[in-house]
Amino acid sequence: MFDEVTSFIRSMYGAEGFIPLHEPRFVGNEKKYLNECIDSTFVSSVGKFVDQFEHMLCEFTGSKFAIATMNGTAALHMSLILADVKRDDEVLTQALTFVATANTISYTGASPVLLDSASDNLGLCPDDLERFLLEFGEMRNNGFCYNNRSGKRIKACVPMHTFGHPVHLERIVEICKKYNIFLIEDAAESIGSYYKGKHTGTISKIGILSFNGNKTITSGGGGALLIQDKELAIRARHLTTTAKVPHKWIFFHDEIGYNYRLPNLNAALACAQLENIKSFLENKRETAEKYRSYFKNSELEFVDEPKDCISSFWLNAVICKNRKQRDDFLEFTTSKQVMTRPIWKLMSQLPAFKECQTTELINAKRYEETVVNIPSSVRI
Repeated sequence: MFDEVTSFIRSMYGAEGFIPLHEPRFVGNEKKYLNECIDSTFVSSVGKFVDQFEHMLCEFTGSKFAIATMNGTAALHMSLILADVKRDDEVLTQALTFVATANTISYTGASPVLLDSASDNLGLCPDDLERFLLEFGEMRNNGFCYNNRSGKRIKACVPMHTFGHPVHLERIVEICKKYNIFLIEDAAESIGSYYKGKHTGTISKIGILSFNGNKTITSGGGGALLIQDKELAIRARHLTTTAKVPHKWIFFHDEIGYNYRLPNLNAALACAQLENIKSFLENKRETAEKYRSYFKNSELEFVDEPKDCISSFWLNAVICKNRKQRDDFLEFTTSKQVMTRPIWKLMSQLPAFKECQTTELINAKRYEETVVNIPSSVRI
């Protein structure tokens, strides 16, 4: 079976040589804009391409405001600061996620609380979120929710749209509103994904995107905050530019700031990439359809987009029957120079987060043992 799968992947991506998991495509104005940026000498965090990229992001996603950052991790850290997450608070998130989600919570001094994945997608399970809050959530007279086990305030919730597949946002929004918990969408992997007609990252007040080298579009590094509140957007722009008060010559910073803005050089690349995002997404949907049809009668289950959603299919994935089949599949494909990779280790299994409170994580544990990513680059 693995030989047939490998042959099928090669039929899409080429019969010879190494096939990466997801490589960038530079087919437009990338070199032109980079040369223009270099010629201007404005290669750092000031320049026309930064403003242009933010404007283009708003147009594409429908977000009211976009603040470009040096990477998705910086954007996520800033989103938590904007949500006023502080030392000794708690933030609810999923155990099965990329480590940046949990890392950024720790940057603030808060503690992640690690919840299960949904049974029908790889994102945060609203049922588990609700169960956790019914058991441990305590609404106090000040109108805020506290963990009755730890005594800490539950300040925010960060669901992550895994591999571009949107989480069950409607219920998560409803639950967070009930418990007065600030919702932040980790949409790092889901540019081009939509939940009930709205782009991921724009349903809550704050969402974030990533433009790392392996994303659907890339600026080399790069990320962005998608913000729907004007005051939050003003504050985000101020804090990400070192909290410097504008003046012709005086350097005055009115609070602790962060040097998180996207350099103009990276923004030049990002603008060229974003010009081609629609064709990239169409190409990736065609690839996903080929995989869906191929795996329909296979032992391997294709991870498809959730109901009422449009997925970007950033990384395609299959679910194996068990850990042994997963490991055998990884070993075989790797030996044939077809890159595959397992999903991440659960955050609760990593040394930095092993003491964090978790739920039973039934689905997350199963996914951690069985999910494999398969080649997903835009085909040329």
